[in-house]
Amino acid sequence: MFGIFNSTMLKTVFIVRHAKSSWKHPHLTDFERPLNGRGKRDLPDMVDRFSQMDYKIDLILTSPANRALTTAMAFSEALSVPKDRFLAKENLYHASIRTIRDELSQVQDDHNTVMIFGHNPALTSLIEMLSDFSLYNLPTCAIYGISFEMSSWKKISNASGKKVYYDFPKSRLL
Repeated sequence: MFGIFNSTMLKTVFIVRHAKSSWKHPHLTDFERPLNGRGKRDLPDMVDRFSQMDYKIDLILTSPANRALTTAMAFSEALSVPKDRFLAKENLYHASIRTIRDELSQVQDDHNTVMIFGHNPALTSLIEMLSDFSLYNLPTCAIYGISFEMSSWKKISNASGKKVYYDFPKSRLL
């Protein structure tokens, strides 16, 4: 797909929308909303499916909102991502595309594979901006991977990558 390249010339980002959250607790803020029953069922399945792919994740960036943090923590534990490579970033809570790209552009270049957890509509728009994939809506707990032929995350703002992974909870039904 990318021809001959040095592995340091390839950067991959896995964009993950949080698992389905609950609206059942009106006293909670949007930030505090937990996963609902479907989210709690989908999350271990998606973690297992992704884990079987044997990707080595160098860094996890996540929104600190309860639903995103819970989703990210499940992936982090299953993928054995060290705690010092798990960052909850306040500005990723309902972030704009620009904010997400800015965060990615600040990733250290020795991290070749990053997972970022957050919210729509920015994640869907980010996927469309960074890849050749047209997507109406990134489903909850979906994972979309994009690889880029570049040596530095600083180039992400102008990069266009290729889809390397896409899975979502209901994909097994298709």
